[in-house]
Amino acid sequence: MYFLNYIYFLIITAFDLKFIFQKHGVVTHPLNKEQKLLFTGPELFWTLTFATGLIATGQMLAIRLFVLELFCFLVLFVVKNKPIWTMSVILYLVYMLWLLLGLSYSPVPDYGIRVVLKYIYPLLVMLASSAIVRNWEVFLKASKLARIVAVISIIFAVVPFIGILVSGVFWYGTAKAINYISMCVLSLALYFYAGKNKKDLLLAILFMIPCVLWVFRTSIMGTTLAIMVFFFFRYKLRALPFIFLALVFFVSSIFFIPSVKEKMFNKEGFTVEDLQSGNISKDDIDSNGRFAMWDWSIEHFYKGKELLGTGTGNLQEVFYSLEHPFGTIRIIHNDYVQILCDNGLIGIILFALSFLSLIIHSFFVYNNKCYSVAVRICAIVAGSSAAGVLLTMYTDNVINYTMATLSYPCGFYGMMLGLMVTDKKNRNAV
Repeated sequence: MYFLNYIYFLIITAFDLKFIFQKHGVVTHPLNKEQKLLFTGPELFWTLTFATGLIATGQMLAIRLFVLELFCFLVLFVVKNKPIWTMSVILYLVYMLWLLLGLSYSPVPDYGIRVVLKYIYPLLVMLASSAIVRNWEVFLKASKLARIVAVISIIFAVVPFIGILVSGVFWYGTAKAINYISMCVLSLALYFYAGKNKKDLLLAILFMIPCVLWVFRTSIMGTTLAIMVFFFFRYKLRALPFIFLALVFFVSSIFFIPSVKEKMFNKEGFTVEDLQSGNISKDDIDSNGRFAMWDWSIEHFYKGKELLGTGTGNLQEVFYSLEHPFGTIRIIHNDYVQILCDNGLIGIILFALSFLSLIIHSFFVYNNKCYSVAVRICAIVAGSSAAGVLLTMYTDNVINYTMATLSYPCGFYGMMLGLMVTDKKNRNAV
């Protein structure tokens, strides 16, 4: 069935290219199937691109990412509006320039280029979406289609025997589970701000289930934090009860779900009382060798080179070529360690500041009642999903799945920026 991936890749790529240069196209309204809307070509391109981030197309994955980056760059010259530059976007651009500088002293610049291509996609997504999206219908259409694709990916993953029909089409489980963090908070936002439809609440719950069902501790943590930040955005200090409930969910999943508990600890018998009394240490956590890999990497590729690191892509090459004492493991399972080792403290500070400013900016936009509901939905989803995805980067190489993971908070943030322009025009016209 792998040959289908080539067909899917060609179909999606052909439609992407067609939409970029197309003047207009008719779509159904995201809230009323009887109503038709006229989207511009770039709006159709963005809708398709955002909706299909979970589609990896197997062997064509790297080419698909590169083509999407070319298209996102190309559409900036086609769309009439200019991209929106904020502090977060500028900081991320500076971070990208730092990665490019890291190629100059990297012993493996070819691997460095691969890392640059993975990190540049979220930037291009922010710029493209901020330039394209000016109407809330485009945001809603793209978001709801992305959620539909996510639901379909769950169906093919959990229903026995049918997964073989789409082998390699969707990203693998870890990437999907991290994508569901964004879909979960999107569904919560639509529930609270778009009519309190029970379907949205049920979908929010649905997107919480796979991380527990598949025993992915990384996405359990990310989902928990995203929900906590979501309610902090919404209620601020009054969110403490909801935050407490989210923490209870996280702790309960560790100690009362046998599969999660078994995967979490090196030995049996730990209880909540052990956590409360401080009887559980780092050594009791089953990290699957992560702690040892991180310590070894920091010792060999960070210490003594704290400021600059050893060059973009260096640590990835070390693990891909198995030049380490950890068997056949090919990824470090920590994006922050990789940034530190490759690009030093400057790299990690630039990356952290760019996303910290994204979350803070989203918080203030959400709490500004002058903006429309669509802008505020984008803001709360961008900020909370960014926090959740950033946490998952601590125990996984999330940037390897950038098309399905980090690009989604950035996409919501970019759409927020574009919709803010429309809001300001509408206020000035009054």
